[in-house]
Amino acid sequence: MKLDLYDVIINPLVTEKSTAQRAHQKYSFRVHKSANKKSVREAVEKIFNVHVTQINTGVVPGKWKRVRFHPGQTSEWKKATVTLKEGEKIEFV
Repeated sequence: MKLDLYDVIINPLVTEKSTAQRAHQKYSFRVHKSANKKSVREAVEKIFNVHVTQINTGVVPGKWKRVRFHPGQTSEWKKATVTLKEGEKIEFV
């Protein structure tokens, strides 16, 4: 199954850690579970018109939660941290 460019990136991650990494041209995104590094690079470069130098991906495991007396697990998701070429940045509106 080939993913569309706009299906690969789900949303940008705005956390304390990811905001601090923007000073080093690193941006974090929540990506599709079946997306690989090549498809993430292609999507980021074409959507945001930047040059990617490095990509780190990882699967964030689901956490066990309990709602009243019923235990359950949140779904796991994939995270990608993208390093851009020196001097480039992505503006989120």
